[in-house]
Amino acid sequence: MTYYSGFLLAVPTANKQKYVDHARKAWPYFKKLGARRMVENWGVDVPHGKVTDFYMATKAKEDETIMFSWVEWADKATADAAYDKMMSDPEMANMGEMPFDGMRMIWGGFEPVLDES
Repeated sequence: MTYYSGFLLAVPTANKQKYVDHARKAWPYFKKLGARRMVENWGVDVPHGKVTDFYMATKAKEDETIMFSWVEWADKATADAAYDKMMSDPEMANMGEMPFDGMRMIWGGFEPVLDES
């Protein structure tokens, strides 16, 4: 069953192009590990909430923009194997410094329950 790794993060707005470049550089590596698709979304209409919102979840600063991203895998086993490899792969060092604070990134794995076109 298709599996998705989802990510929510705050990126300094001034680093938008650095983020895009970083993601473009990462895609061939993810693809090599079995990813079928990678989607990076720059927040353009992300409202502030009263109880909770994406800004609170990521502890975003005034000069940061919310990113919502996902990677599609054939199944959970493929994703798990890819992330296990990433943790010990020296090639990960070639990705360079992340253009955002990775400590505030939120991620998780998801199985679709509805997928309609």
